[in-house]
Amino acid sequence: MRPLVCRLASLSLSALLAASIGAGCAAPVTPLPSGGVLFQDDFSRSSSGWEIRHSTEAIFEYRDGEYAMLVLSPHTSSWSTPGLSIGEVRIEVDARQIGGSTDNLYGVICRYQDDDNFAFLVASSDGFAGIGEYRDGQRGLLSGDAMLPQDAVAPGGISNHLTAECLADTLRLYINGTLAAEVASVSQNSEGDIGLIVGSYLEPGVELAFDSFSARVP
Repeated sequence: MRPLVCRLASLSLSALLAASIGAGCAAPVTPLPSGGVLFQDDFSRSSSGWEIRHSTEAIFEYRDGEYAMLVLSPHTSSWSTPGLSIGEVRIEVDARQIGGSTDNLYGVICRYQDDDNFAFLVASSDGFAGIGEYRDGQRGLLSGDAMLPQDAVAPGGISNHLTAECLADTLRLYINGTLAAEVASVSQNSEGDIGLIVGSYLEPGVELAFDSFSARVP
């Protein structure tokens, strides 16, 4: 488990301290407007904060302007976060499968506290979608007993545009502009890190490439 590095919070605190020292009484910080960018990454720099991993379970690496995630074990989900602390958020990313079985899952995570507590909003390459949570290490779907069929998922190696809204009481997933899943969610803590997730079922070797990641004020 990688420690959560609250870089945005640290930067904000430093800025506030500097302002108070220089001005004596700093003006209130103006919140970002709706749509304001909290974080974005085109994965052109390997120093932008995402995990680089080469293990027996998974390989994560920056590759040709994308972020590639390969799961090497069956029945395994692996995730990566850039080390932020964010509240309500709208996340967008482009994802395309580049290897392995279409019986898989991939998408985004939010409200990440640690490896045992976070929300996930995912699709599969064979045309399903779902929303769920890890809570105290137990994974559960909130959108149904199983992932639901979704015609909006483009097949094969075609890129899919995912949009996830993580609000105080609602989680929503859009796939290529179509609402794929929506659930009510009362979380004890709606703030945390954000990130990407890829998972396998019977067959290992599932690999996805991600690009154009952004996190904005809803």
